[in-house]
Amino acid sequence: MNAEWNSKLSIIMATKVVANPEVDILKDEREGRLREVGNQAVWSLSSCKPGFGVEQLLDNTVDAYWQSDGPQPHLVNIQFRRKTTIHDVCIYTDYKADESYTPNRISLRAGTHFNDLIEVDQIELSEPVGWVCVPMKDINDKPIRTFMVQIAVLSNHQNGRDTHLRRIKIRSPVQDTYVVKTPKFTSLELMQLAYIK
Repeated sequence: MNAEWNSKLSIIMATKVVANPEVDILKDEREGRLREVGNQAVWSLSSCKPGFGVEQLLDNTVDAYWQSDGPQPHLVNIQFRRKTTIHDVCIYTDYKADESYTPNRISLRAGTHFNDLIEVDQIELSEPVGWVCVPMKDINDKPIRTFMVQIAVLSNHQNGRDTHLRRIKIRSPVQDTYVVKTPKFTSLELMQLAYIK
């Protein structure tokens, strides 16, 4: 990978993250600030038990899950057809349901292909229940642009071997493409006059 790419990524080691079951991760999507782009990518797994693969991981329910079936690290590979701006990666885990299958250390990597991935962040989870959203930012605090994201489960709680991930969302910022932007009015009188009828 070129030096420019290396200098733009921030390497943050072992960030402690707290999962929150109350977090409404759809809020930014409803308000038009972020959009999920996982459907624009090709997903692959390092291993899976039959019936617990990519389809279950991408299911819109947190009742289904991916279960790995092999040695660690367990990998989720997300490859985009074109360079994509990634705002964050959101992962849903449930320690109460999965116990030793729940990840406690996860590495998030980005690059153009398998051979040049660079670790963007490494998070440590303590009995997580709910969504964890990890910003994917470069050293200038801007969302990264990449062809590939890899999520590597490095270890599980209670030294568990296989892992469960219940949902993953890859989100990108929404770009304003309007030539003329409507000002944001705060008074009721001005808001009524903001649009042509």
